[in-house]
Amino acid sequence: MKYSAIIFDMDGTILDTADDLTAAVNYAMKQCGHRHDFVRADGMRMFGSGAHTALQRALAMEAGMEDEEKLRLIGTPACPAAPGIEEAEVARIETIYRPYYLDHSMDRTGPYDGILDLLRTLRARKIRTAVVSNKPDPAVKKLAADCFENLFDAAIGEQPGMRRKPAPDMTLATLREIGASPEEAVYLGDTEIDIEAAASAGMDCICVSWGFRSRRFLQSLHPLTIIDRPEELLTRFL
Repeated sequence: MKYSAIIFDMDGTILDTADDLTAAVNYAMKQCGHRHDFVRADGMRMFGSGAHTALQRALAMEAGMEDEEKLRLIGTPACPAAPGIEEAEVARIETIYRPYYLDHSMDRTGPYDGILDLLRTLRARKIRTAVVSNKPDPAVKKLAADCFENLFDAAIGEQPGMRRKPAPDMTLATLREIGASPEEAVYLGDTEIDIEAAASAGMDCICVSWGFRSRRFLQSLHPLTIIDRPEELLTRFL
């Protein structure tokens, strides 16, 4: 299958954001009197479903939850009873997290190797490109502008009035904006949320092995394929 448009996830797919995300969680949690010694690997487990869910997972981890599957279920309809999560406290921490992260989102963040070359080639070939992320919309737009040389045709993040991934709302709105149908586009992501989001929008999904989830875990979810280098998109699918 050859595609004429690509929708990219952001965290763990095109940008290595793990260090800045984790630092922002630690800062906000510390300001609110909570555990604040999370490391990069913890941050990668927290994120994928947006900031609110990440902070819920941080509180659950503070309370002793370490089971990977139970942590992933937080923020989903199948969420188990999770210790430590009080929604008023999540909201309080989030009011500190969001502005702090927006101000510090580029401290240690940058594109993964090969991503900029990929995007330049896609632009030269007139392949339409966009970012759809569960990050807050201001951060998505800022990072897309600051890191990627205006190489995306659209960039959208979590915002009021639009369901976040894995619901199809943001993806379908972005496809309309760039003038592409689900059938001619492919979604590139690194988590279970991206696989589910692509399916809900009627799109194929390719996963990357360098992101926030392991190859073994992604294989268990049966994406179209998993790539190890950005240039594989060009040689195999475009």
